[in-house]
Amino acid sequence: MTEQVFTQAPWSLKDLYEGFDDPKYQAAFEEVKGGVEKFQAYREQLQPDISEELFISIITEYEHFYRLMSRLNGFAQLAFAADTQDEKAQAEVARVDQFQAEMSNKTIFFSLWWKALDDKNADRLLNVSGDFRYWLETMRNFKDFTLSEPEEKIINIKDVTGVNALNMLYDSITNRYVFKLKVDGEEKEMTRGELGVLVREPDPELRALAYQEMYRVYQQDAPILGQIYQAIARDWRNENLNLRGFKKPISVRNLVNDIPDTVVETLLDVTKKNAKHFHRFFELKAKRLGMDKLRRYDIYAPVEKSDKKYKFDEAADVVLESFYEFDTKFGDMANQIFKENHVDSEVRKGKMSGAFCATIEPALTPWVLLNYQGRPDDVATMAHELGHGIHSLMAQEHSAFTQHACLPLAETASTFGEMMLIDKLLAQETNEAVRRDLLFRQMDDSFATILRQNYFAMFEKEAHEMIAQGAQVSDLADAYFKNLKDEFGDSVELSEEFRWEWIMIPHIYGVPFYVYAYAFGQLLVLSLYKQYQEEGESFKPRYMDILAAGGSIAPVELLAKAGIDVTTAEFWQGGYDVIDEMVTRLEGLT
Repeated sequence: MTEQVFTQAPWSLKDLYEGFDDPKYQAAFEEVKGGVEKFQAYREQLQPDISEELFISIITEYEHFYRLMSRLNGFAQLAFAADTQDEKAQAEVARVDQFQAEMSNKTIFFSLWWKALDDKNADRLLNVSGDFRYWLETMRNFKDFTLSEPEEKIINIKDVTGVNALNMLYDSITNRYVFKLKVDGEEKEMTRGELGVLVREPDPELRALAYQEMYRVYQQDAPILGQIYQAIARDWRNENLNLRGFKKPISVRNLVNDIPDTVVETLLDVTKKNAKHFHRFFELKAKRLGMDKLRRYDIYAPVEKSDKKYKFDEAADVVLESFYEFDTKFGDMANQIFKENHVDSEVRKGKMSGAFCATIEPALTPWVLLNYQGRPDDVATMAHELGHGIHSLMAQEHSAFTQHACLPLAETASTFGEMMLIDKLLAQETNEAVRRDLLFRQMDDSFATILRQNYFAMFEKEAHEMIAQGAQVSDLADAYFKNLKDEFGDSVELSEEFRWEWIMIPHIYGVPFYVYAYAFGQLLVLSLYKQYQEEGESFKPRYMDILAAGGSIAPVELLAKAGIDVTTAEFWQGGYDVIDEMVTRLEGLT
C-alpha cells in the first residue's frame, strides 16, 4: 500500500461530464437518440427464426446506448445528491427522467417481443447469448405480468410526472430541513446527519433531545410526507396488482430480486422467532448503562464514555488496511475509488443525508457518498460503501445488464467489509473500554441491519394493505407504533413520537420493499464470515466468485454453488445463532 494523503472533499464528476453545460453532456442525448433510431429499424427483423448472429448484434447495440443513458442519469442524480437544493440539478433530473421514459418507450418493443417468444426459440437464443443470458432470463420472468405496448408506454410516461416526481419532492423537502438544538449551552443549527451523531452521545438527556428535535421537524410535515407515501403505495398497487396481476405488493420486489416469495416469508418468520436475542441485548445494555430499561432514545447509546474520533485520513488508512489484509486486489479496488476522487465525504447543507455507492456502468469506477464526522460509525460506513464499490469492480467484466447483483446479494461485500474492519479495529485497540464499545456497536449495527430492517418490511406489507383499504396517515402511524412494540417487546420503553419514524425512511418511498435486502445480506454474511474464520485462505476463491458473478446468475443458484441453501429456515436460523453467540460473548464481558 503506497503512502497517500486522504482529505475530505466533494467528489469530482469529470469522469462523466464537466457540467450540465458540457457539450459532451448535451451531445450524449443526441447519441442516445441516434442509437434508439437505429435500434428501431430492427423491429421488423424480430421474428421467431431470427439468426443467432443478428440477435446478438441487436442486444449488443442496445447495451451500448443503455450505457450512455446510464451516464446521463448517473450524472444528474449524483449532482442532485451533492446539492438537493440546486435548481439546475433538480431540473436536469426531471429532464433525464423524461428523456429516459421517451427512449424506453421507443425500444420497449424488444422486451415485449422477447417475453412473447416461444420457449423453443428462446432457448435457442439463450444458448448463444453469453453474458447477456441471465438478463434475458429475468426479462422472461415477467412474461405473465407484462401489458400491451401502448399500456407499457403510458406507464413509463406516467412515472415521470407521478412516482418519480413524488420521490423528488420527498427528497427536496426532507433534505432542506434544519434542526436546532442547544449543545454545551450554545444553540446550533444542524443537518439531519449532524443531529444523528447526538443519538450516540453518552449524555442520555442530549440523546432524548436530539430525537425529539428530529421528530419535531419531521412531524410538522407529517400530513404531507404521509400523503406522499400513500400516493406512492397506491401507485404501486394500481400498476402492479390491479394492472399487471401480481398477488401481493412485496412479490413485485421479490421477482425483481429473483428471490422466491417463500424465501422472504421464511426470513421474516424466522426473524420474529429470534427477536428475543436482541431483547436480551437491550436488557444487557440497560444493565451496562445503569438503567432499569432502555428507552428508545438509548438504543444506540455508547456503553463506555469513549470520545474516540478518527480523522478522515486515519479512517481511510485503517479501512484500506483491513481490505489489503484480506486481499491485495480488494485494497487496490477500494483505493482506486479514492484516487479517482469519486468520494464526497463532506457534511454540508443541502447535500443528501446518509451514504451510498453508485455504480453507473462497468467502464466507470463507482462513486461513494459519505457524510463523514469522525465517529467509529462513520468509519464503518466508509468500509460498507467501499465494499459496495469493490463488489461493482469485481463484476465490471460483465455487461451493463449483468454487472449489478440483485439487492439482497448487493449487501454482501459491503457488510463483509464492515466485519473485516471491526476485526482490524479490535486487533489494534489496546484500551479495553474502547474494545468493549466496539463490540457493543457491532451488535447495535446488527440490530439496525437485521431486526430493524425486517420489521420495516413487515410494516410495509401492512401499510400497503391498509392504504388500499383507505387508511389515514394517522392510522399508518398507529400501525407503525404497534409494529415497534412487537419489535422491542418489553425490553425497550417507547415514546409516542416514534410513531412517526416511518416518514423518515427514504427507502420505503423510493424503493418499496427494498429493506429486507439489508437483513438478507447481513445474515448471509454472518454465515460467510464464519466460514472465512474457520477456513482461512481456502474460503477466499469461493467468496470472490460470488462477488465476481455480479448479476449474471440467479441468486439462489449462485449461493447454492457456494454450499448455501437460503430456501430453508435452518439457514436463516444459523445466522441468528451467530447473533446469539455475540450476545453471549457480551454477557461474559459484563
